[in-house]
Amino acid sequence: MELLSPGLGLLVWTLVAFLLVFFILKKFAWKPILETLKERETGIAEAIASADKIKSEMAALKNENEALLAQAREERAVLIKEAKETANKMVSDAKEKARAEYDRIVADAQSAISQQKNAALTDVKNQVGSLVIEVAEKVLRRELANKAEQEAYIKGLAEVVNMN
Repeated sequence: MELLSPGLGLLVWTLVAFLLVFFILKKFAWKPILETLKERETGIAEAIASADKIKSEMAALKNENEALLAQAREERAVLIKEAKETANKMVSDAKEKARAEYDRIVADAQSAISQQKNAALTDVKNQVGSLVIEVAEKVLRRELANKAEQEAYIKGLAEVVNMN
């Protein structure tokens, strides 16, 4: 049992050694250890503050990027809308020009047709007039006493005119 209960001398020397080490540590090591702990605590606090500052800056940058992205989307939508409007305007202008050109060509064609028709009618009238005069002249030159012979002669002339 002697091992379990220490002697009084051992206890005193252990206490003296402990107090001696304690005072030496207090005199030379306690202040540097506390300073080191304070520096470490300050460093950790600064790191946390820096991390918070960086986190808030990152959040601000993220918000700024989102705002820029939204603005870019709006600008893209405006540009696409303007391009569509321009394309639609160009198509409608081209349609109007094509319609105007079509109307002009149709009007020119109708005018040409009308002129040719009038020229043909005039030519037919002139031919009919000259044929009537020719037939009348031949009828008058040949004096026939009989009406039946006149009608037969006129029918013969009409057949000759139809063949021409």
